[in-house]
Amino acid sequence: MNHTSLSAAEYDAITDAAAQWCLRLQAEDCTAAERRAFEQWLSANPLHLQEYQAMLEIWQTADHLPRSVPDNVVPLPQRQRNHWQRFATAAAIALVALPAGAWVGWEQGWLPNSYQHLESNGQLSRVVLGDGSEVELNLNTELRFSNYKDERRVTLIKGEAFFKVSHDSQHPFVVHAANGWTRVTGTQFNVWKYDDQVKVTLVEGSVLVSSDGQASDSSYRLGPGMQASYKAGDYEPRLSQTYNQDNSLAWRSGKLILDNQSLAQALPMINRYLDKPLLLADASTGSIRISGIYNTSEIKRLVSALPKVLPVYLTRNKNGNMVLNRISPPAKG
Repeated sequence: MNHTSLSAAEYDAITDAAAQWCLRLQAEDCTAAERRAFEQWLSANPLHLQEYQAMLEIWQTADHLPRSVPDNVVPLPQRQRNHWQRFATAAAIALVALPAGAWVGWEQGWLPNSYQHLESNGQLSRVVLGDGSEVELNLNTELRFSNYKDERRVTLIKGEAFFKVSHDSQHPFVVHAANGWTRVTGTQFNVWKYDDQVKVTLVEGSVLVSSDGQASDSSYRLGPGMQASYKAGDYEPRLSQTYNQDNSLAWRSGKLILDNQSLAQALPMINRYLDKPLLLADASTGSIRISGIYNTSEIKRLVSALPKVLPVYLTRNKNGNMVLNRISPPAKG
């Protein structure tokens, strides 16, 4: 079936079916026969999978679904309208399953009036968010933006982004990354995420950073030129001051700058550009230091070039990862 020839009614029917399956598969009494029927429906048309995945994505933006769309919700731009229509369809279908009081809505701050899912793969990109803020995405970055009544919410799924947040003291802008969050009302800052590691760099204004997702009384305020680093499970972030030679934002010019860093420190910055992470054979290999300026679009070439500039050689483990091994210096006679 060529979905470009589908009528609006046929397309809506697929969207409705995706919403119904999304709801039914989460039910405790969903049977094996129903799951087989779902698999058959999914394989019948590539558009079925596309709509089902879009539905799941939208459901992740809220913990509850509303009875109806409030009258004061601002109309969305055309490019976001399909996501909103799917959300509204899912909400309407869910009414029959959700207990009274399980839904809230826009007025209670659960339902967004603007939603964007952004990804950058082979190139840097710049996007204006629904609230007017700007975000620059590094390579291989993915994030979600939802504009709620009480806050503007970003989830950085992977990668790195630089934010220029439009000021609104009554409508804070919150970036969730790993277990922590960064909260601002209007400023410029960078958030880097690799696996469960996060680094926040403030350029202008001030931000609050928390590493454990708790209330604001467990957060730390950064001033311009400061950084906060944490990983999932940390009780509090580690704070530091940046200097003129700090290279955290070099990616905005397509560069990765390593300045006499150990391989253990450099690998997370290198690996975020690779399909499979480069590994260290041991702590001794990790202590070797590296410097240089590299194009972020050519990091794979950097990996193959490392044995030419460092006392290391490459092997491959059983999982297909490249492994750096130290070449031991000759024994002293």
